[in-house]
Amino acid sequence: MAVALATAIFFELENLMQIYLVGGAVRDRLLNIPIKDRDWMVVGATPDELISQGFEQVGADFPVFLHPQTHEEYALARTERKSGKGYQGFDCRFSPDVTLEDDLQRRDLTINAMAQDDDGTIIDPYGGQQDLTQRLLRHVSPAFSEDPLRVLRVARFAARFAPLGFTVAEDTMRLMQRMVSDGELDHLVAERVWQETQRAIGEAQPEVYFEVLRTCGALKVWFPELDVLFGVPQPEAHHPEIDTGVHALMSLTAASKMSTDIAVRWAALIHDLGKGLTPPEEWPRHIAHERRGIKPIKALNKRVKAPNDASTLALLSSEWHTHVHRAFELRGETLLKLFDGLDAWRKPERFEQFLIVCSADARGRTGLEDTSYPQAEYCREAFKEALSINAQDMIKQGLQGAEIRAGLTKARGQHLQQWKENQLPR
Repeated sequence: MAVALATAIFFELENLMQIYLVGGAVRDRLLNIPIKDRDWMVVGATPDELISQGFEQVGADFPVFLHPQTHEEYALARTERKSGKGYQGFDCRFSPDVTLEDDLQRRDLTINAMAQDDDGTIIDPYGGQQDLTQRLLRHVSPAFSEDPLRVLRVARFAARFAPLGFTVAEDTMRLMQRMVSDGELDHLVAERVWQETQRAIGEAQPEVYFEVLRTCGALKVWFPELDVLFGVPQPEAHHPEIDTGVHALMSLTAASKMSTDIAVRWAALIHDLGKGLTPPEEWPRHIAHERRGIKPIKALNKRVKAPNDASTLALLSSEWHTHVHRAFELRGETLLKLFDGLDAWRKPERFEQFLIVCSADARGRTGLEDTSYPQAEYCREAFKEALSINAQDMIKQGLQGAEIRAGLTKARGQHLQQWKENQLPR
């Protein structure tokens, strides 16, 4: 057994300590899905004893050790006591008398609070196997409420395991709602919020993350610009789903089917934040929502500290996506403005990301999830045509200095207009 091999290094102390495989590795083995990482718990040992066996200690908050051969993480069994606000406000106690059950009790979900010994026996004091069978995400103990980050973690696990039919247990959802109403999530730091959000966006059903956060009230705390979209109507003729918040999540779903790129998925989710600022008397129309969305997108990106690539793509997608939707109607010079606005000349990869976002927007509508979107390919071809005329062509015509840029813009605009007129009727 893998555990037996891993414990061989402890031959001098084998009667004094016990080693268990814990957490996600046990859960995933029982779910018959690939195990990504293995975490180990050591019961009945001290830091000095592990160091004497060649382990390297890492981590400042509590002792975690790297195995000298496998480099997998081994942690001493510990308990935690709430001592302050936020996810860092804990005092950790670790000593040889901390039991396996003590350690498992401090964990977030029952499905993550199981262990396996070196004989392959599952130790499950809190009903994790039953919750796996019932496909429930349930908290281990009331201590769950001491760590606000767990609200985001549960939402992320919901997104990860949604394809397997998992949902959040009702009692756990009520506890999360109480944590939100008590203001616990106000003490989270942006970096941790984005870390959990980014991981959730990368899951197979990332929209579930935001659905869970909305249900427990956390979306309003950290993503208010997104939360306010729910209940805002759109024209039914173009958006059968009507609700703008639903459309945002559907756009994220569509993007996740087309790309694993976090920036693309994030931009698809928040590209329509401007609709949340439309005065109700103008509903269901959202005139100028493209430019109106710049301010709330900047505010959200700043709050969660989204990385520059995701932040910039979201801003560009808000400002320019309707140009692509109307691509067949655009004059050559307007197509050129689109390429200039996106800086497609220097950032062709981002231009391609942007077109995927536009496609996701078009498919993020009820009944239109599999609709074709020829505008994207049309814009790709138009961009290729624009690139066929370059600065060297202008120099050959005798242009110099600033004349080159002006001449290039004019020539490309004229070429695109002629190209457009030569296209087959659509």
